[in-house]
Amino acid sequence: MTAPSRPPYARGWCLFWRAARGRAFPRLVALTRERDWLVMDIVLPLMSVAAYVFVYRALGAPEAYIGFVILGGAMTAFWLNVLWGMATQLFWEKQSGNLPLYIMAPAPLTALLLGMAVGGMANTSARALAILWLGGWLFGVDFQVTAWLPLLAVFLLTLSALYGLGMLSASLFLLSGRGALHLSSLAQEPVYLLSGFYFPVKALPFWAAVLGSLIPLTLGMDAMRQLSFPDGHTFGLWSVPVEIGALAVMTVLFLVLARWALAVMERRARRDARLTERMD
Repeated sequence: MTAPSRPPYARGWCLFWRAARGRAFPRLVALTRERDWLVMDIVLPLMSVAAYVFVYRALGAPEAYIGFVILGGAMTAFWLNVLWGMATQLFWEKQSGNLPLYIMAPAPLTALLLGMAVGGMANTSARALAILWLGGWLFGVDFQVTAWLPLLAVFLLTLSALYGLGMLSASLFLLSGRGALHLSSLAQEPVYLLSGFYFPVKALPFWAAVLGSLIPLTLGMDAMRQLSFPDGHTFGLWSVPVEIGALAVMTVLFLVLARWALAVMERRARRDARLTERMD
């Protein structure tokens, strides 16, 4: 009686997609199991959104600003997920002792981070939709989408560029050691300002708006606001086609740079063992 043959090991793209799928699974499962976090991630951002809504209504701002605030409050979920769930992910894995296993595994780090990005994207999308629906219902915002396909393209390109930036930041934050936490905290509030989460980015000085345009969220939210409100184009920084093109370029650029940075970091770790044995 012959022993059963072992299944062939996955290689190439098969290994890549299996690793990405396996790493995305825990974050998808967490969507239904961590219900207490789900409530916190919806209620607390809504409180911040409500504060800006009441300020704008007290000042007699255009009603479109209320919709801008709610859309910005929904997109904060993605920024925080990228900042704390992607950029600092490898640093936390190092602190918990899992990073050596990632380095030694045959699957590339790009696949592991892609799985985290897809799982986090799906998880965060549910929370962002809840904020968008509850905010629109509570404050009577009427979203009037004029073009669904461009809006979907802007949304997907924004998330692709944003999570590509998170994958790039993961390797950079890891190399900074304990400074990763300081970098994460430092990047949080300035991006809120430069990306125009709670106001049209066009209201910033021109040089600040151009600087903020280097962040995918800035262009993404500006384009989504133009496509979701009848008079949104009057508050837009650039035209929607220009912003879609810029987001496409950012997506490719960040993903290529992320793959290069992770490959460099992986070679360095296997050659010098400096990422896991050095005291930061």
